Amino acid sequence: SQRYGFDMNIVYPSIEAMINATHPDAVTAFNPIYDHLKTVEICAPKGIHVMVEKPLAVSWEHSQKMVALARQHNIHLLTNYETTWYGSTVDAYRIVHQDHSIGDITKILFHTGHAGPIEIGCRKEFTDWLTDPILNGAGALTDFGCYGANMATWLMKGATPVTVSCVTQQMKPNVYPRVEDEATIILTYPKAQVIIQASWNWPYSRKDMTIYGKSGYVLCKNGRDMEILISGKKGITSQQAGPLPKGAHDPFAFLANVVRGKIEVAPFGLSSLENNVIVTQILDAAKVAALTGKTTVWDDYFRQD
Repeated sequence: SQRYGFDMNIVYPSIEAMINATHPDAVTAFNPIYDHLKTVEICAPKGIHVMVEKPLAVSWEHSQKMVALARQHNIHLLTNYETTWYGSTVDAYRIVHQDHSIGDITKILFHTGHAGPIEIGCRKEFTDWLTDPILNGAGALTDFGCYGANMATWLMKGATPVTVSCVTQQMKPNVYPRVEDEATIILTYPKAQVIIQASWNWPYSRKDMTIYGKSGYVLCKNGRDMEILISGKKGITSQQAGPLPKGAHDPFAFLANVVRGKIEVAPFGLSSLENNVIVTQILDAAKVAALTGKTTVWDDYFRQD
């Protein structure tokens, strides 16, 4: 509390104690991914809306239970990603789906990650669970593979992949002995392919996306800087994305406005429950593919017996 300047009177020994004392309309759960389910189990029956930090759940099994609770008790269950609040992310969607500037999507590339959570100085309280295969679900695959899965599902308008392939490696087993620090996920769709390179081995922090269409591409270098190439037009155009509208510009403003009925969550939108259930499925399918060395066929793996 001294470091960050908050009063210990607002710190409670449990979620239940906090709820009994404050009676919140919504909570944000930026805790170990495994504990997201418990948070929803406590909050949903009380009608308390929940926003969790990415990804939604540690597994598809957990996410199914969370969905059932959210629907039974009629609460919003949102997932937060840093990239949701990038102006470039929203501009890229507009260029592809509203302006139709680059034609139908044929390939999307995601490069996400950094030099490693320990290397960049994350605190031990965080890295202890982030590098735990149970509490986090995996290592870099979960931590940074979820970004590409989330944005791909949004850009593909909720379509699920036909197949999921994945290769993982431990480049630094002495630093991360329990989990992979390198993951490449390949998603195939009927007429498109998505490649997600999630890593704790990049020489710099990055979350960039390139969307290729039949007649051009859009590159989002970061939250603001973009490049666009359109066939038939001369050269590459650079542009800067503007900020998002006030009230939908950060997770806390967005959550408040959703709960108050001022913003409607778009179907398969970046924060939506529908999108993020698919993200947990993609990550589960990727882990199976990496473990077995075989491509996971979506309809076979997720068929309802």
